[in-house]
Amino acid sequence: MVQASQRLIAAKGKQVTSTELHTTRPSDDVLAGLMLGPTGNLRAPLMRVGQTIVVGYNEQTFRELFT
Repeated sequence: MVQASQRLIAAKGKQVTSTELHTTRPSDDVLAGLMLGPTGNLRAPLMRVGQTIVVGYNEQTFRELFT
């Protein structure tokens, strides 16, 4: 899923990390840190919106993506 995407947005609490995957793709360890929770499972919600992967919930990010 990540290989076919252009951007990753990961929200943890109020902190939002946005990474452009097509220009500077982070290492697999960094991607796993953004996408996996403390138990090692994928964080929720996790969705693909067009060419963007969204991980976690942030109200402002959702408003920007869906309005």
